[in-house]
Amino acid sequence: MRILIDIGHPAHIHLFKNFAWRMQERGHKILFTCKDRECVLQLMRVYEFVYDNFGKHYSSVQGKIFGLLRNELQMLNTAIQFKPDLFLSHGSTIASFASFIMHKQHIALEDTFNMEQVRPCMLFTKVVLTGDYPHPALGKKEIKYPGYHELAYLHPNVFTPDERVLEILGMKKGEKYAIVRFVAWKASHDIGHSGISYENKIKLVKTLSLHLRVFISSETQLPDELKKYRINIPTEQMHNALAFAHLFIGESGTMASECAVLGIPAIFINNKHFGCIDDQANYGLLFTYSESENDQIAAIKKAEEIALKQNVREDYLAKREKMLSDKIDVSAFLIWFVENYPESVKEVKAKDFDFGRFK
Repeated sequence: MRILIDIGHPAHIHLFKNFAWRMQERGHKILFTCKDRECVLQLMRVYEFVYDNFGKHYSSVQGKIFGLLRNELQMLNTAIQFKPDLFLSHGSTIASFASFIMHKQHIALEDTFNMEQVRPCMLFTKVVLTGDYPHPALGKKEIKYPGYHELAYLHPNVFTPDERVLEILGMKKGEKYAIVRFVAWKASHDIGHSGISYENKIKLVKTLSLHLRVFISSETQLPDELKKYRINIPTEQMHNALAFAHLFIGESGTMASECAVLGIPAIFINNKHFGCIDDQANYGLLFTYSESENDQIAAIKKAEEIALKQNVREDYLAKREKMLSDKIDVSAFLIWFVENYPESVKEVKAKDFDFGRFK
């Protein structure tokens, strides 16, 4: 089988990487398409994937429109040359439209439910796979499975944390540290968000620094007084760094969810609610706060409370085990679903279908 996977964000590489490696081992051909944004190209090279780079990623409204048209033409040209049997993506409009033009099928995976992106993609998508937590319904094309995207690459079946990251961080085994994440708020779904205020960023880091070491991952320029806290590790080591952290606090839903599935206490500050985040909060793995001033202060207090708490690791690993007992290895499910497609659609929709085979 020849499969074209379109990547819109670095997290999507992680979502599909184990699927791609295992499918290649089984003799299938995989081609990634992507844009030059953040660390996408670096990850493509580190993971040794074959890919087509569609160039610059635009952040302005005008740039996004121009980029969409240009990328669609690039996608069609790539698809004509590669001749995929199937298109796969995290809700890519250009991949879904190209699949329609090529008379092929497009399977989407969705977990953010930013409907301004989902609606155009769904027009030409045959199947959309989603977690079984509460979220906006996507109609007859939707198939739900018990899991999160993060379990495609952080499930214990596919990920074992590497302690060597502690040496890169300059930490000793057992030393406590926190990871703080600030985002740029430039995506289309970020309109109206302000995030953590300048003053509260300073307060958060200073408060946590009294109790443990702080590392900041930031998409934006940091204030001068916070630059010394910027984390300096290879991009592909971030999940290892998260796995040994004492806690996480920040504006990134993806990193908060990643910490939750790793059993690391996660504090997420955002006005928007995400189904997977709320589901993880139900397991006690994650805490959510709005961007209001009062909630930002409350989130900082919660972070300090966790920083001071003893036996955090044991407590949260037990919560993680409960979560894992209810969820699946998403990569294993995706491999089965794609290799058996389209018969897998009818099978998974049957009332007696057992997801337990993918744990």
